[in-house]
Amino acid sequence: MDPELMRIGVSLPNNLLNKFDSIIMERGYSSRSEGIRDAIRSYINYYEWMNDISGRRVGTITLIYDHTKRGVSNAVADIQHDYSDLIKSSVHIHLDKENCLEVIIFDGDGNDIRELDESLMALKGVKYVKLNTTPPAEKL
Repeated sequence: MDPELMRIGVSLPNNLLNKFDSIIMERGYSSRSEGIRDAIRSYINYYEWMNDISGRRVGTITLIYDHTKRGVSNAVADIQHDYSDLIKSSVHIHLDKENCLEVIIFDGDGNDIRELDESLMALKGVKYVKLNTTPPAEKL
């Protein structure tokens, strides 16, 4: 093994590993390790992009969560109340018996938006969070 490479162990649920394996096969990766390295690079790029959000921003946060997980619906609502100065509107729909989709529309300071996004991302029962920001219209 290359002395620059570190070996790690990762525990994953079967369904996640099966999806990952089918993606790496479809994309032509030679190994899981190659796919994991690519995924980690993507995660690092996203993290660095989020840390660069500054000034006034407008945009959306889209999240999907399992409302049957105890307390997650209330926690999502509480977080939105905590950031009510940023949130201009939200849309909530029921995807199926367990999952809800919420789109939060915001306008405010980039640092506050990042905090809002990370607060939602940290909740158990939240399956997906996607932040999309842009400068306000007068800066475009």
